[in-house]
Amino acid sequence: MEEVEKIAEQRLRRVQDAINLKEPDRVPLGLGFDYGFIAKWSGLTTYDVLFNYDKAREAIVKVARDFPVDNPPMAMLGTGSLVGFALRDYPDIAMFVGPLTGPMHDILRDKYTRWPGRELSPNAGSFQFIGGEFMRADEYDKFVENPSEFMAEVVVPRAHQSLERPGSAEAMAALIRACLEGMKYSNFLFSIAQDFARLGYPQRVGGGFLTSVPLDFLGDFLRTIPGILVDLRKQPEKVKLACDVLMDLMDESLLKRLPTPLPEGFSIGIPLHLNEYLSPKLYYEFYWPHLKKIIVDFYNRGARSFVAFEGRHDAYLESILELPRGWGVAYFEKTDVRKAKKVLAGHTCVSGGIPTTLLLSATPSEIEKYVKNLLEEMMPGGGFMLMTSTPIPAETPPENIRAVIRAVEKYGVYRR
Repeated sequence: MEEVEKIAEQRLRRVQDAINLKEPDRVPLGLGFDYGFIAKWSGLTTYDVLFNYDKAREAIVKVARDFPVDNPPMAMLGTGSLVGFALRDYPDIAMFVGPLTGPMHDILRDKYTRWPGRELSPNAGSFQFIGGEFMRADEYDKFVENPSEFMAEVVVPRAHQSLERPGSAEAMAALIRACLEGMKYSNFLFSIAQDFARLGYPQRVGGGFLTSVPLDFLGDFLRTIPGILVDLRKQPEKVKLACDVLMDLMDESLLKRLPTPLPEGFSIGIPLHLNEYLSPKLYYEFYWPHLKKIIVDFYNRGARSFVAFEGRHDAYLESILELPRGWGVAYFEKTDVRKAKKVLAGHTCVSGGIPTTLLLSATPSEIEKYVKNLLEEMMPGGGFMLMTSTPIPAETPPENIRAVIRAVEKYGVYRR
């Protein structure tokens, strides 16, 4: 047990040193796997993994054991629920109905996700978030006046077939079932965290803490991406007011949930969606101020942020320098990490660098050469974590994944 704890401490220190812009003993490595890969590696379907917690636990732990890196595979089996947002004033309930898993999808019959074995093939790589227009363009005033009431009484019934008739026996039964299902999911997350600890992975207390930029929430859950882009041009002041109201709600709700004292390594996940779609004018007026506030607020309380800059974020790299030095991790999907580090070196920990297309098509020797060359450029000065740009799909040859791990162990060590 002492040896396992030592490995966990080493992995945690490695990641923390990178976030703190130091040179760790070795470049931290993280590999994201899509649910299709996790399922296939254990001889299961994606449906099995996303609808059966016992099978999911076994499959995820097997991947964590067989492909050891510095962070375990993502154990979350779903996305966020509009029911959880509507009940954010009741955190003892919201914590169980906040996640939307496959079984929760069956219970609530939501209209904004699709799942393997249901609307998708049982072996699809993941569930799909498709969103929906659950708030009309002329309803901003009602939303701003009382967001929680509007969400509970208007949005939630529109977005879930089982809740279309609030107060009906069907709706009450669905909410009770959803809460019970949420308890099962919570137990799953607790159990798999223990499994990870036994494999020498550090405890990620902040792993379940995710938040959104307000404009992303409006686009993802309420207006659709095309809808919100139209609103930004036709009624920008109403959008801005809705974003400000959401900012206050989200900030207050998440801050209340922060553990005291904060454990070492605590972080907040912030996936970005609309950043790539906005012009500089719209980005700096409607998006960046809220993202910056979220990061700074949590930094001032001792929490770091892990921001997934999805899409191509090249146009806005300089703005990241407005954040406090060492604020967290900037993870890039399409932006070249070499370019990002030239701008952010000594200020922000940069993460990413491995395109999954490379893992799909290259040979192990080609992958080793790619990783070697990338590390030679990115390692000096620290502040870098090597990660896959997107989740690794089921078709990826396992030997290519192992080639990445070997290359980091071979070329990613800092010479003392």
